Amino acid sequence: MSAWHPYDDQLLPAFYERFEQRWGKGTAPFLDPEVHEHPLPRAQWINPDTGAAVAVVPIWAEDPRHRSFGVFYLPPAGDIWVLRPGHTAYTEAGTTNTEEHISLRNDAFRKAVDHAKTFIYGTQL
Repeated sequence: MSAWHPYDDQLLPAFYERFEQRWGKGTAPFLDPEVHEHPLPRAQWINPDTGAAVAVVPIWAEDPRHRSFGVFYLPPAGDIWVLRPGHTAYTEAGTTNTEEHISLRNDAFRKAVDHAKTFIYGTQL
């Protein structure tokens, strides 16, 4: 039985700390959509036995309409790894999200979550 389980609270502070250690101070706020008041999905898992964690978080470029989901792994010994789920980008329509835009976002999120679950649990779910 796996010690991994979903963690449905705010983003673990360790994600911010390790992200900024790796890529520089001030680079991590995009990890949490609540900071930017964007109602975007996020998922995370923790392993209390090892201290490891995995998160799927929204990320975006300079143009706020261009978004994607990143999958990040915090190994127990420190550092942060970017897991590559493939193409998870989508475009926001701004204030008027159409059903198509919402579907593209949800598909991108689902793909990133599936990749994270495969990383955590393997292919034998």
